[in-house]
Amino acid sequence: MNLVERVRQTALEQPERRAYHFLGSDTTYGEFEQTVSRFAWALQQLGVEKGDHVAFLLGNTPHFLISLYATMRIGATAIPVNPTYTQEEISYIIQNGDVKVVIALDSLLPFVEAGVNVLPQVEKYIICETSLNIEERIESLSSIAKEKTFLFSEVLGEATSSIDPVHVEEDDVAIILYTSGTTGYPKGAMLTHRNLYSNARDVGHYLEMNPDDRVIATLPVFHVFALTVVVNAPLLQGATVLLAPKFSPSEIYELAGREQATVFAGVPTMFNFLYQFDGNTENFSHLRLAVSGGAPLPVQVLYNFEEKFKVRVSEGYGLSEASPVTCFNPLDRERKAGSIGMSIPNVDNKIVDENGNEVPVGEVGELIVRGPNVMKGYYKMPEETYNAIRGEWLYTGDLAKKDEEDYFYIVDRKKDMIIVGGFNVYPREVEEVLFSHPNVLEAAVVGMPDSNLGEAVHAYVVLKENNTSIEELQQYCSNRLVKYKVPTVIELLDELPKNSTGKILRRSLKEFERAK
Repeated sequence: MNLVERVRQTALEQPERRAYHFLGSDTTYGEFEQTVSRFAWALQQLGVEKGDHVAFLLGNTPHFLISLYATMRIGATAIPVNPTYTQEEISYIIQNGDVKVVIALDSLLPFVEAGVNVLPQVEKYIICETSLNIEERIESLSSIAKEKTFLFSEVLGEATSSIDPVHVEEDDVAIILYTSGTTGYPKGAMLTHRNLYSNARDVGHYLEMNPDDRVIATLPVFHVFALTVVVNAPLLQGATVLLAPKFSPSEIYELAGREQATVFAGVPTMFNFLYQFDGNTENFSHLRLAVSGGAPLPVQVLYNFEEKFKVRVSEGYGLSEASPVTCFNPLDRERKAGSIGMSIPNVDNKIVDENGNEVPVGEVGELIVRGPNVMKGYYKMPEETYNAIRGEWLYTGDLAKKDEEDYFYIVDRKKDMIIVGGFNVYPREVEEVLFSHPNVLEAAVVGMPDSNLGEAVHAYVVLKENNTSIEELQQYCSNRLVKYKVPTVIELLDELPKNSTGKILRRSLKEFERAK
């Protein structure tokens, strides 16, 4: 069994059940199945074959759901990409991912024009209409770009047939998710059909999702947390996905009340904003469960949210390489504030020392994970794969501990990693950009506490000559990095603290900042 087969089974058995709701319109499982089948046929007509790679530059719209299930239906591999990335970031993923076809929002037409020259391996671009005058804008493209560009609605509208799902093996790669890498370049985590199906199934069962659930999907669906918890898991259970284009406290209040939402999932900043928003809490009166992930949830925020909305918050843990969920606070036992909960079904979590030996209860070590959700490896990175997966175990790089009742606690995140509003930022990636500036001699980046986003990116820079302003450096980063990676604070120093071997001491920079 895989995602496509299971959702198709629901469509055949209960075609009138609601699959998803978007901007006031409902789509049934039967309608979803027909649309996916026709778009899958259209993709084949455009030359997409089993094993080909298709990139999505899409947000929270039905285009994403249809594209994902159609791509998997023909045995191709989906590569979701954050559409707000810079052209440089997107280009790297598409080149490294050997992408053949790109499905993108119409706002990214400038990227299509540029991609004709810098991404010759991309054969076709399918543009999803979200605004008016799209035909005129396509007409303004160069002749070469126009030849490669197709409209989503026209491709779907011209689909004269449909296809059954092609046969795929459990270990065939369904999705490649690019995660920030400590080398400065993203790594593509290869998730198989087995990985995705097992994690969505086990999460759905653990959180007791059922066909009567109405799950708010305001998390960005191109992110693995959303992909599993608010898309695939609900669809496997025959539930309804309430697809929200973006996160806005007022709009989520309205959506929850109108659709009588039963499950909300978000990152800590979302919980904080909903708590602070002055709205009618009765809109959430049908909510039976709130799920937090993506970053550690401050205990006070958890208590505040539970008190205001009278609903239990279950915090969990996951990473892209594990599809992503490995732990959640259980619904049938005590919820422990500050804990990431217990191992979900079919997944083992263990805390080990530097030699891979399990440490006693209460002691801190590295969290490692085993289960059918663990990735196949990193795309075209055998050495990185070898370092991450040892035997059956995925080494997360996160420090954690376990109590006597098998609840896990994250003590510290991956070394030096910064989490901004639920998104991972590795200092090295930002430092590489700063170092590429012609007047930067040294640079170091750390994360500092931020009341709204959890953490903020702070950069410390040593210039070669004192003729570059902080504003210029921030603009330089903005041109090369997605917004949440751009340093909110840049401080110019005469020198950076280093140890005897010359290694920059980031801990000293954090202490320096706190001591101000």
